[in-house]
Amino acid sequence: MKRIKLTVAYDGTHYAGYQVQPNGNTIQAEVEAVLARMHSRAVKVVASGRTDARVHARGQILHFDTHLSMPVDRFVKALNAMLPDDILVQAAEEVDASFHARYGAKRKEYRYFFRGDADPFRRHHAVTVTYTLDHERMRQALRLLVGTHDFTSFSVTKAEVEDRVRTIYEAELVEAGDEMYFRFVGSGFLYNQVRIMVGTLLEVGRGKYEPADVSRMLASKDRRSAGITAPPHGLYLWNVNYEKVD
Repeated sequence: MKRIKLTVAYDGTHYAGYQVQPNGNTIQAEVEAVLARMHSRAVKVVASGRTDARVHARGQILHFDTHLSMPVDRFVKALNAMLPDDILVQAAEEVDASFHARYGAKRKEYRYFFRGDADPFRRHHAVTVTYTLDHERMRQALRLLVGTHDFTSFSVTKAEVEDRVRTIYEAELVEAGDEMYFRFVGSGFLYNQVRIMVGTLLEVGRGKYEPADVSRMLASKDRRSAGITAPPHGLYLWNVNYEKVD
């Protein structure tokens, strides 16, 4: 038996999220169905984390155990030959049995894309913002999110975890041609945390909040104090890093 680590990209537009659920097709269900065909039995896949309906990934990490003796690089071709076109296995490697896609992750990077002009070819992959944004105000607010904080105000009220302290190592606003994106690198993120931070930052940019209000929101530990939850389709799980953080 050996453990295989996969790096996977997917377009989440037509999926009910990553994790298997009773109603709606999911990324996990598609991958596990293909592996079951290859192994002639059920194969459990573990991910670095769940993504919601319509959320995308550029660098989702999965792992599974296999008894197949085929070379590791053959898994990439075999899986891609049977997976839908909106799911792509980018790389496969054999890892130690102690590797765990979820619990071993040290840093995750998310990016949230938005644009000022509507584009029918990007409507499922970047959010159109119709109002004027002050980029400097948003950058000032971003700086206040960096560091170790209790992010209760930026998570759903009924979260699955009690400990809502997380560390954000990097946060920036990047202008990329016709689009812009927020980039967050952190130790981990609470359910809907990135989307709530983005919704709040956009409201700072349009003048509803002052940049300094972000500090007040963090201190309040009250979801009602922060801004809206941004739509899911602008969000991408960009990268997962397993190296120790200095």
